[in-house]
Amino acid sequence: MAKKTDYYETLGISRSATDKEIKEAYRKLAKKYHPDKYHSAESQSEKAAAEEKFKEVNEAYGVLSDNKKRTAYDQFGHAGVDATGMGGAQSTHGFNFNDVFGDIGDVFGNIFGNRSGSQQSQRAQRGADLRYTLELDLESAIHGTTVQIRIPRLVTCKSCQGTGARKGTKPTFCKTCEGQGQVRIQQGFFTIQQTCPDCHGEGQIVTDPCPDCRGQGQIQETKTLSVKIPAGIDEGNRIRLSGEGEAGSRGASAGDLYVQIHLKPHPLFKREGNHLYCDVPINMTLASLGGNTQIPTLEGMVNLRIPAETQSGKILRLRGKGVPGRPGVNGDLLCRVIVETPINLSEAQKELLIALNKELQDDNHYPKARLWFENVRKFFRK
Repeated sequence: MAKKTDYYETLGISRSATDKEIKEAYRKLAKKYHPDKYHSAESQSEKAAAEEKFKEVNEAYGVLSDNKKRTAYDQFGHAGVDATGMGGAQSTHGFNFNDVFGDIGDVFGNIFGNRSGSQQSQRAQRGADLRYTLELDLESAIHGTTVQIRIPRLVTCKSCQGTGARKGTKPTFCKTCEGQGQVRIQQGFFTIQQTCPDCHGEGQIVTDPCPDCRGQGQIQETKTLSVKIPAGIDEGNRIRLSGEGEAGSRGASAGDLYVQIHLKPHPLFKREGNHLYCDVPINMTLASLGGNTQIPTLEGMVNLRIPAETQSGKILRLRGKGVPGRPGVNGDLLCRVIVETPINLSEAQKELLIALNKELQDDNHYPKARLWFENVRKFFRK
């Protein structure tokens, strides 16, 4: 370029523009003039103009995005930054494209290189977390217990200490990428960064693999763990066992194991928080006349008082007979009364029921039935 344009004019911003405004202006123009958009353009002049404009935009952003270079440019113009080697396409190496194209990474992700990528490829990685679903009966969950579980997981190979190389040897330095894990391919004025095809991003190659782990650095093993279940644990709760997940790579820490609690169905009780629910079947005589019946609780059998004229479905509450909570505060046991109809009646029993039914024909004995029939009659009158 014979004469360089003002960098602020190139990006279409004022000299007082903030860093955010500079980045937004650059991102918009870089997307507009990127050579990929003109790759199949029929006009060579149009393609060349776009490439030239793209270079100008990159050069302008390379200076204005750097506070020191921007200050030098504001004071001395192009002469203040030309001496630093910021001219031309090389200016694109002075900043991180990933910071600029964060929200359009799908468009430029495979075009611009990120020098931090090769370092990340060799960085030690923490082991994966594991989850184990543990089924408990209600009593164990309420009172607490200790259980043994067997966990299959990946652990560091003891023979090679996680290197993947046979004992007594070490992985060799990858010459293709010079240990960076990624290679760069120059295409015109910009560079494409790709994972090294030889070391697959590791930066080193195992030439003599460990026979135990086959060069993976990790092997599968099953470990038995003792898990302490605290009293009062509930459905869906998790217990975290730190460091009991899969082994990390390159000496990194292991992941964690999360034990997920699932309660088995109970034949008598249903739990909701610290309350317990149960159904209590009674005969129609007890429901009509009232009395006591024995019911189970977590502490043993107790008497449940059935009021006279109890209807089926009524909930009776026994306070403090549910799940133990904090000291001195327990949940309740809520009993749903189910009035059971007698079956397998003898002829004599049937005769007695027929006689009783005749005595109970008065509507005063069946108030719900009376109200229901009144509503039926009103419905059909309409």
